[in-house]
Amino acid sequence: MRAIDRRTMLGGAAALAALGPHRPAMSRGLGFDALDGWARDDHRAALLTWQQSCKRVGGRDLCRIAEGDPRAFFETYFEPQVIGNPADALFTGYYEPVIRASKTRSDTFPVPIYAPPRDLERGRQHLSRARIEAGGLEGRGLELFWLADRVDRYFLQIQGSGRLKLPNGQLVRVGYAGKNGHPYISIGKIFNRRRAAQPGTFGAAPLKAWLRQNPRDGAALMQENPSFIFFTVRDDLAPDQGPVGALGVPLTAGRSMAVDPELTALGLPVWVETEASTGPIRRLMIAQDTGSAIKGPQRGDLFFGTGDRAGEIAGSMAAGGRMVSLIPKPELRRLIGRE
Repeated sequence: MRAIDRRTMLGGAAALAALGPHRPAMSRGLGFDALDGWARDDHRAALLTWQQSCKRVGGRDLCRIAEGDPRAFFETYFEPQVIGNPADALFTGYYEPVIRASKTRSDTFPVPIYAPPRDLERGRQHLSRARIEAGGLEGRGLELFWLADRVDRYFLQIQGSGRLKLPNGQLVRVGYAGKNGHPYISIGKIFNRRRAAQPGTFGAAPLKAWLRQNPRDGAALMQENPSFIFFTVRDDLAPDQGPVGALGVPLTAGRSMAVDPELTALGLPVWVETEASTGPIRRLMIAQDTGSAIKGPQRGDLFFGTGDRAGEIAGSMAAGGRMVSLIPKPELRRLIGRE
């Protein structure tokens, strides 16, 4: 289950690190023939997703160079490199939920999602989840929409974005607009640890069910995570576009992923070998997002798309495997004038 607070938007200058020298300790170079399934992947789909990022990480010259044969582009200008130990790999999934909501408070929709308070400052702690849920933000006019329960709000915050379905059928998109500065604590890990002896209780769906079946204890469990996410309306995205990730571009289902930007630069292509409930994943993905729980060189969070089916796949995703970063060769950096 995804455990994440989001999103810190990165500008183009910061993202240029993706084209800088990137050879940390504990890295090992590979040939493309060592990537399981490389020849069978849809390299054009990966390139189309990567082209969403290329202006952010290298400008128009980089986008121009990427025209032509997709597989040849990646093999010519990038070097596969394993960073860290694949024995430590962990892949999870996330998605964009569709949640019932209202513009007004009612008995059916009593739980608000909030815009950021004016006194919210990045890097400083604001009110904790418990204090907010006790009414700490009431009377400030920050309520954007009203949801059916705290469970819907909690999981919307975990995903960081979503589509709200209003009673008249209208769909409104909301996205991350800030957080209260408190550390994220995974209630999924707490839940799983406490119920380790009970088969079939792991994953997002059993957790959601338990929280709703045990409202008092569920509220207390959710408050063990003091982190709280604020939202904004996103009316700048087409219906067929995914939510915007940390790199500032819409995410692509099955091709975008969240990484630890301290170890895997945003904008890099990343070869992923893992397993999902739908079968093996052997696919070139693009690092376009981040998350508070996504830490380590072999830690990836895969974006599966929008809606319930994407949520089922994402919620059941927790597997090992291997991440292989595609590091730009010096030739590419010279062509776009970065050396």
